[in-house]
Amino acid sequence: MKRQTFNEINITPLTDIFLVLLIIMMVIAPMLDQQGLKLSIPEYVEQNSKNDTESKIITVNVDENNNYYIDGIMVDKNNLKPKLKELSSTLTDGLMIEADGNSEHGAVVYLMDTARNIGITAISITQI
Repeated sequence: MKRQTFNEINITPLTDIFLVLLIIMMVIAPMLDQQGLKLSIPEYVEQNSKNDTESKIITVNVDENNNYYIDGIMVDKNNLKPKLKELSSTLTDGLMIEADGNSEHGAVVYLMDTARNIGITAISITQI
């Protein structure tokens, strides 16, 4: 018996797959509402000018091992929220994050999210 050869490619199944993927994307796309980060550019302050008032900014350092330090004391990730909440009642000007260049982005974003969840809206980031 002689085998019959195909001269044409049947693209109907391929078209069906593309249509199903298109429908899935059209249904899922409106659900992908992701909140972006609102960052503000800090104002320039002349270094020679002396400020008579004491700074009321919480400073948190993130080292290369993604550990958090407040006033030189290491704070566990689980204790970060209560500690920030406690400090934000007296230090009301915001949060300064000093992140090591080798720290992970996720550690810094976690710190920012934690601060925003307790009501800190003024957040600045610098690399050390």
